[in-house]
Formats: sequence, structure tokens, C-alpha cells
Amino acid sequence: MRVTQSMLSNNFMRNLSGSYERMAKYQEQLYTGKKVSRPSDDPVVAMKGMNYRTELTEIKQYQRNLGEIHNWMSSSDDAMDKATKTLQRLRELATQASNDTYEGDQRANIAQEVEQLRDHLIDISNTKVNNKYIFNGTDTTNPRFNENGELIAGNANNDAVNIAVSDGIVLKANTNPSNMFTEELFDNIQSFADDLKAGKTGKDLDNYIKDIDGFINDVVDERANLGARMNRLDMVEDRLSSQEITATQIMSDNEDADIEKVIMNLKTQESIHRAALSTGARIIQPSLIDFLR
Repeated sequence: MRVTQSMLSNNFMRNLSGSYERMAKYQEQLYTGKKVSRPSDDPVVAMKGMNYRTELTEIKQYQRNLGEIHNWMSSSDDAMDKATKTLQRLRELATQASNDTYEGDQRANIAQEVEQLRDHLIDISNTKVNNKYIFNGTDTTNPRFNENGELIAGNANNDAVNIAVSDGIVLKANTNPSNMFTEELFDNIQSFADDLKAGKTGKDLDNYIKDIDGFINDVVDERANLGARMNRLDMVEDRLSSQEITATQIMSDNEDADIEKVIMNLKTQESIHRAALSTGARIIQPSLIDFLR
């Protein structure tokens, strides 16, 4: 086979162009820190990267959902704590008022505090957090009770507010308000205040102590249920944190370039390129055409 000067020149230019492309590739990896900058560089790596990125995006969304549930549950727990303390104070007042040594004007003063505590419980039942009423089921835009302790909607909304916290896992964010705040509760407290004003004593007030104990137990039971869900929420949060770390690491292993290796490859390619230029200058000799120019 005859090898001409033109063939040598064309082959040299083709190899030189390939050398430039390889150097450009390594330089781009060094600048971006990524193995590929476009899907055509490595379709498999690009496809895996899309899947890992989608998984990481889902995890971050679930973590934002966790923040919403944490806010809801913590606010509910705080409100129920205040409700329990209010009911405990009502029990103390009922115990005091049932003592026959108290006079009429003293019981009237107790009645005034009872009414204030009743209003406070109504306010707690209409707790609003982040512009949402947390004790009215899925109807978060409207309060549950009016100022007289009557249901505004007529029918109690106890529907669960469910929020996805992981793939296939949905947690209930709210509580069942009918287990704690009812018209019966507010009517009973108002009756207690009315009987105090009417001068009733002793055994006439003892029943209110039992009723209040029942209301306290209702709040405690619902709070215990909420606490169990909060514990599970913490476990889900820990698992999501672990999944985020794992997904980030896998995505990094798939996409991020090994900088030390890239620098070494770039230096090697530069040496090869300089050697190719030097060799090409000796192989490609000037021709008659070059002199005629």
C-alpha cells in the first residue's frame, strides 16, 4: 500500500482533532466537577442521574410535609396541655365550692372565674395556627364553636387530615376534636357557674367534680394518641434523613467526577498532545506546493 504525504497529513490532523476533543472533555469535567454535561456523553449515567435526582426531590418534599405535620402536632399538643391545665383548675374550683364553709359571695366569685375558664376553653377549641383551625377536622378555614360554645356548622367535622410522609405512608396530622371539645363540655361548665350563682352547695356540686374528671381523661387519652403518632413521626423523620444521605451519596458517585483522576488524565493527555505535535512536525515535510505559495 502506498502511503502518500497527503495521507500522513490527513491522519495526523484527524488524530490531533481527537486529542483536542479529549482535552476539552477533561477540562470540562474539571470545570463542572461532573462526569457528563450532556446525555450524549454517557446515556446510562445521565439516565441514572435523573432517577436519583427524582428520588432525592421526593425525599425533600416528604421532609417538607414532615415539617407541616410537626407544626400541626406540636400546636395541638400545646393546646391540649393548656386545656388540661384549665380543666384541672376547674376541678380545683369545684372542690373548693363544694365545701360548705364557703359563703354565697365567695361562690359567686368562683362562678366568675369558672365562666372565664369556659371562655378560655372555647378559645383553645378554636386554636388557629398558620391561618388554619386545627380542631375542626378538614374544615380548616372556619372556627368550630361560636362565643357561646355552640357548633357553628351544626355538624361536627371530625375528618382526618392525612399527609404523605413517605412512599406509601400517610400520617394523620390532626386530632379528633369531638373527643375533647363538645357542646356538652361547655354546657356543663356553664351549668356549674349557674349553680354557683344560685347558691347551691355540697352534694349539688359534687357531680361536677366527676364530670370534670371525665373531661380531663378525654383530653389525656387524645393527647396520648397524639403522642404515639408523634413518636412514629420522629422515626419516619430519621429514616428520611438516612435515605437523603444515601440518595445524595449514590447520586454523587454516579455524577461527580473524580477530580484527582481528571487532573491526572488531563496532564497525561497534554503530554501526549505535545508529543504528537512534535512528531507530526517531523513527519510532515514541506512539499513543492509549499514553496510555490
